[in-house]
Amino acid sequence: MRKGAKRKGAAAAAAAAAKASSSSQENHKEEDEQQKTSKAHRAKRVKASKPETEPEYFEDQRNMEDLWKEVFPVGTEWDQLDSVYQFKWNFSNLEDAFEEGGVLYGKKVYLFGCTEPQLVPYENKNKIVCIPVVVAVVSPFPPSDKIGIKSVQREVEEIVPMKEMKMDWVPYIPLEKRDRQVERLKSQIFILSCTQRRSALRHLKVDRLKKFEYCLPYFYQPFKEDEFEQSTVVQIMFPVEPPVVCEFDWEFDEVDEFTDKLVEEEALAEDQKDAFKDFVKEKVREAKKANREAKEARRKAIEEMSEETKAAFESMRFYKFYPVKTPDTPDVSNVKVKL
Repeated sequence: MRKGAKRKGAAAAAAAAAKASSSSQENHKEEDEQQKTSKAHRAKRVKASKPETEPEYFEDQRNMEDLWKEVFPVGTEWDQLDSVYQFKWNFSNLEDAFEEGGVLYGKKVYLFGCTEPQLVPYENKNKIVCIPVVVAVVSPFPPSDKIGIKSVQREVEEIVPMKEMKMDWVPYIPLEKRDRQVERLKSQIFILSCTQRRSALRHLKVDRLKKFEYCLPYFYQPFKEDEFEQSTVVQIMFPVEPPVVCEFDWEFDEVDEFTDKLVEEEALAEDQKDAFKDFVKEKVREAKKANREAKEARRKAIEEMSEETKAAFESMRFYKFYPVKTPDTPDVSNVKVKL
């Protein structure tokens, strides 16, 4: 072999080795770059992790905070119930009344609710609001088992058993005692409850539905003449077309003059005068008879009453509670009505 050929072969081998070495170094560099990049990504992910959130704190519920909500707002229109609870009303004054030194402390109490629609200031404007009110009755026994149903359209108040309107007095259990059996608790607080389901209202007849809106607990007080016994006014709805609707006070009104005035005002036709007078006189006779019977029934009830029951009636007390003023609720301080 010639020497020139050997040198060329050696040179080619050296070049190939150099190329392989260079390729190997480049591969190592790429691997190093990938490792650095991977570490950088990992470092970035660690930095991007969210900080730990601070724990949230909630106010403890007061022991009787939901008392006013548990009391059924009797006489409130069904479609207005949701509006009663649109505000977070505060009845801490009612809760405080059950604490030591309060007017209801240590006493047997019966509570019922109602609502009073009033125009009150809220968020710099006046607004009609259904204000919830709670009435507490201090009594050793249920103060009533009847409901009075009265409206402008009804001539007389209808008195029916509470159960007929699906209402009854049930024990109220404060929050701290709700893990115990009701039977073992000697409850001193009873609330008026209604079991009528709102989902079933669409199946009720209109008259039955309206009865709920005109309800109020009927309290019989034998030692005091009620408004019915004292009243000398009768509601008149003379059945003609259109009907003549008015009030007649037999103590101050005279039938002939009263009738002539209606004719002058064209509320009554001339040829209906005699029939109208007879109608009014009959209504007055009915009202006077009812007053006499009510007084006699009250007198008889007192005679047959035990001394213990008499003492209970005489010691019965009523307290009315409105929500207290808070930044989140309308101010009702100027629209309160006494019992």
